[in-house]
Amino acid sequence: MTKRYKILLGVLILILSTLVFFEANQKEPVNWFPSYSNKDKIPFGTYVFFQELEKKASNLEEINVPPFEFLKYGGIEPGTYFFIGNSLMFDKAEAEQLLSWVDKGNTLFLASNNISSSLLDTLKLSQKSRVRKNGLQNFPQYNLVNPRLKSDSLHTFQKDKEIIHFNEIDTLNQSVLGLVHIKDENLKEPEDFINFIEAPFGEGKILIHSSPEVFSNFFLLSKEQQYRYTQKVLSYLDMNAAHFYWDNHYSGGKTFNTSPLYILLSNRYLKWAYYFVLIGVLLFVLFEGKRKQKSIPIRNPLKNKTYEYTQTIAGMYLERSDHTGIAHKMIDQFYLDLRQKYHINTQANNTNLISDIAHKTDHPYEDVKELMDYLQLQQQNTAISKEELKEINHKITNFKP
Repeated sequence: MTKRYKILLGVLILILSTLVFFEANQKEPVNWFPSYSNKDKIPFGTYVFFQELEKKASNLEEINVPPFEFLKYGGIEPGTYFFIGNSLMFDKAEAEQLLSWVDKGNTLFLASNNISSSLLDTLKLSQKSRVRKNGLQNFPQYNLVNPRLKSDSLHTFQKDKEIIHFNEIDTLNQSVLGLVHIKDENLKEPEDFINFIEAPFGEGKILIHSSPEVFSNFFLLSKEQQYRYTQKVLSYLDMNAAHFYWDNHYSGGKTFNTSPLYILLSNRYLKWAYYFVLIGVLLFVLFEGKRKQKSIPIRNPLKNKTYEYTQTIAGMYLERSDHTGIAHKMIDQFYLDLRQKYHINTQANNTNLISDIAHKTDHPYEDVKELMDYLQLQQQNTAISKEELKEINHKITNFKP
């Protein structure tokens, strides 16, 4: 490695070390991912809610398998099945399995922004999103309908977020439990939208809340005591039910990490140490990983010796004074040029040979006929003198353009 490369490498390592230092000492950014996992302490996790739920619900049990598998093979007991997540996309068979279980007198609680159409269609429901029309920020505000549970002041989610509500419900069979609207100081009476309903199904019931963020750490730990709203929502559930099932399959997904790099990448310092090692390996490959071998000698390409070869052969003929052989070779070469350059058939059976040569070489027909007659005569000559050889060479040379 040259001195120049060493200086460049040192500067590069210094820059990278500085970047790693500042990155490692930078404040960890807030993770706003809507996981709704009971293991996550991020704003949209449900760690706080689950801890409080454990204190109030008897026989709380976490379910880590899909509901279809649990309901079909798990020997599930009667009780309440609680789902919370940003998206609850049950397939048709899974939705039918859940409804069949509810029909036996159980309670299903769903809290999600997006619920599968297979379940909504069965319950004759549809969801819609809405944002503020005359502003940039959307702060949802929640309240319950029941006069005994309704608060004098609205519960506000202090984070810009669109609201998801039910725009169609079965008013004959379903009850509206809660409303939501977007905070807007310019409107005295903002428009309310349905976000919490109760739908009876068979001998059981289904509670659906389209605002799962009210169960998040961010909402429950706010200074305005927003947790009171969540407490009132839970009053619609029987906390003394024989069994209270908490779904972990849709609520946060995996309960364990399968990636071998999870420990490295989850810790800021180990992560940057890992990146630094990768950068070092890359630098080694660039500067020291080149293949080293002996210098390859330069081999000049073979020279065209055709001219020297021709000189040698011609010298042999001249040395032997074989004028006849040289003349025949010159005539053969002349015919070869006609075939290769002008694509003329020089066979004896070509009756248009002279006219073809005259047409393609732009020589007068009489001159061509005179030359061809002369060459045919010389081909039949078995003893050609030196002067005749010169004459043949002179005629062929003058004929060529």
